Amino acid sequence: MVGVVLAVLGVSACSADPQGRPATGAASDRTHPQARLREGLLTLDRLPQGFQLNTADVNSTTTGAPHTPSAVSIASMPCSELGVESFMTAHAHPVEDAAVGVERTPVGDDDMGWFGQESLDRYAPGQAAEVMAAIRGVAGRCASSTDTLADGTPLRDTASVTAAGVAADDSLLLHLTSAFPDGGQQFVNETAFVRMGDVILMVQHVVEDHPSSDTETVLSAAMTAYRSTAGG
Repeated sequence: MVGVVLAVLGVSACSADPQGRPATGAASDRTHPQARLREGLLTLDRLPQGFQLNTADVNSTTTGAPHTPSAVSIASMPCSELGVESFMTAHAHPVEDAAVGVERTPVGDDDMGWFGQESLDRYAPGQAAEVMAAIRGVAGRCASSTDTLADGTPLRDTASVTAAGVAADDSLLLHLTSAFPDGGQQFVNETAFVRMGDVILMVQHVVEDHPSSDTETVLSAAMTAYRSTAGG
């Protein structure tokens, strides 16, 4: 299961050699504008009850990491990349970005816990609105598609968009379901995108079988954390 989840998540948008991270301290905050964006991420004291930071499977609180932008836009990217968190930085390269992994340990046999991440991507003036429109467009184009795992196993994918129900300049919930053709196990990927000015806050969740209200819980905490530092 973990291997499939990580394959869906892909490589972190903010992966970087730890030696290349900005230095800590006030001097770093003044020197690196990315550090100020990072201050708006969820931290231990801002997490909802029961959640913790994940620093093993998602490269956390890294900023200013090198990226390899694709010449392909979000509107034209393959449907299979909708479930990969790095599609934002690959196909709509932000001027600043930061990410942190978040998880909740399962409690009881019927609880699946929560595994995902939060990211903040800052765009040039006006571009964030275009990115949100592009996400809606590709979700419509990829409402039904097929994908293949590394071992050749086929998957049937569906995509849909609903309202995120939060107060912001723009927001949406992207629902992705990948199912095996035999009708067995399925994977649900739920990602919230919230635009506040030129910044897009993303909270992504990957889970077996069904979505979770935990996504909305993490999103609410993430928005509160960002606004506490952005003054909005």
